Amino acid sequence: MKAAKLLKDKVAAGQITTGALATDLLWPGLVECLMRSGLDYLIIDQEHGVHDDKLVAEVCALGRMVDFPVIVRPIDCAYATIRQAIDRGPCGFLLPGIESAEELDRVRDAIYMPPRGRRRPGGPGNAWVSSFHYDRWQEEVEDDFIVLPQIETRAGLANVETIAAHELTTAIAIGPYDLSADLGVCFDMDHAQMRDAVAAIKTAGVKAGKTMWRIGDGPTLVAEGFHFLCIAEPINFLQQKLAELDAVTKDA
Repeated sequence: MKAAKLLKDKVAAGQITTGALATDLLWPGLVECLMRSGLDYLIIDQEHGVHDDKLVAEVCALGRMVDFPVIVRPIDCAYATIRQAIDRGPCGFLLPGIESAEELDRVRDAIYMPPRGRRRPGGPGNAWVSSFHYDRWQEEVEDDFIVLPQIETRAGLANVETIAAHELTTAIAIGPYDLSADLGVCFDMDHAQMRDAVAAIKTAGVKAGKTMWRIGDGPTLVAEGFHFLCIAEPINFLQQKLAELDAVTKDA
């Protein structure tokens, strides 16, 4: 899976790696748009987005053909959900609300073929492999598959070290809004509890030899020492730029 390996190599090298999270608007041409803009990956949000499975599979296929990493955030991490999501052909998952290493064990079962897991492959995801022999599945899909568990609750925070150290975890991730809400400081990112939580997640990643994935303002996060970043939601970015253009025009 060349797209996944390219992304993992950038992250492992400590390069500033940027992506977008498509929640409200998704179309196949977004892949080309992000590539031409210099971004490194796309996350399709099926936890909060309304994108149908056929469209998701089409975007994943385009990403595969041009070696651009397309990751999916599923609605939950149940075995059946993950099995179906991987059949759409992404090169990784952003996993919402992970609270224990045992949850990642179940995700592993849905990602890996026997004997390492229980996956029964099918759908557009079959196009990732050059043959259906097990060694091809392992080499071309499983070995470079990207898994980003999001810490979004007190329970996840309490177990962050075992989550970060899990064999499936590529980088430890945070869901800042949900975590701040669960901590009782909803969207107060400068609150001491949130700063302590971010530090604990980052430290757990470092201890496990893994980096931390962040979503937010790119320059600010880089200044704080982070490099695996999600810097935009396309429709929010479009709305912001349109508002700026409208204001400048009306003030002229």
